[in-house]
Amino acid sequence: MSSGMLPENLVASKVTDIKGDGKCNLDQIGNELLEKMENIEAMSKRQRKKLMKQKQWEEQRNLRKQKRKEKRLKRKQERQSQLESSNDGSFRKRLRRDVVPSTLRLIIDCSFDNLMELKDVKKLHKQIQRCYAENRKALHPVQFYLTSHGGQLKDNMNETDKGWVNWKDIHIKSEHYSELMKKEDLVYLTSDSPEVLNELDESKAYVIGGLVDHNHHKGITYKRAQEEGISHAQLPLGIFVKMNSRKVLAVNHVFEIILAFLEKRDWEEAFFTVLPQRKGAKPLNETTEATMCKRQKSEMVQGEISDSE
Repeated sequence: MSSGMLPENLVASKVTDIKGDGKCNLDQIGNELLEKMENIEAMSKRQRKKLMKQKQWEEQRNLRKQKRKEKRLKRKQERQSQLESSNDGSFRKRLRRDVVPSTLRLIIDCSFDNLMELKDVKKLHKQIQRCYAENRKALHPVQFYLTSHGGQLKDNMNETDKGWVNWKDIHIKSEHYSELMKKEDLVYLTSDSPEVLNELDESKAYVIGGLVDHNHHKGITYKRAQEEGISHAQLPLGIFVKMNSRKVLAVNHVFEIILAFLEKRDWEEAFFTVLPQRKGAKPLNETTEATMCKRQKSEMVQGEISDSE
């Protein structure tokens, strides 16, 4: 309809109005006609908009169909994933049934708090977190102790890891380890000791110095053990491993090596399972093909277990 033409019914109604009321003003009629013309124009815009939406709806029919198909496929994949997760859960349950806790006590001595800067205390905290996580999923978890817990370490744990108060299978004590264990049961693990630990005695309590000092306090753990009159020993690292860096290992590496040995009963396998590549760890002696194959299989199994978790 042209905007310049009036609908016949509209003109007729106005003519009727004029005939019925002679007092009706022509200007008033014109204004009313213009107002109704504007309303008609506005309605036609809405209609055009409605038609455009309907056209778009028709054009997007195939796209909506494709989206519905993708949604059904996604739900199917999610159901499959849930089924596989359920199977993995069953695998983990079977694995957990194979867990045999060790009677060996492994202690992180946190009495060096005042010798560390806050940044190093934070590193120690992360290493302790790693020890806790590894012990929780180990096949032969140890009796885990944190002793002399307090100071900067406790403050940092309260600030950044409040869940530590709910940790399971760990003994967190403010007391020194000498107050909790018999003196004859204690063995301090220190790389400065002249004694080499060839076998683990699961009736003992092995102490790891909770210190991140970048070699600023060399030999301090060995001196501590001598002062307290307790046994000491170093891991047999030098017998099996050639390293580019110094033999002093991080707290969590010592902890993980102990866990690995309890599972594998082989120091060489334990070292090469745990030691990071950046340490440049290599076999000290020529490794036989059989040993290499055994290690590779062990690493593959370990990787599969980690992936399933």
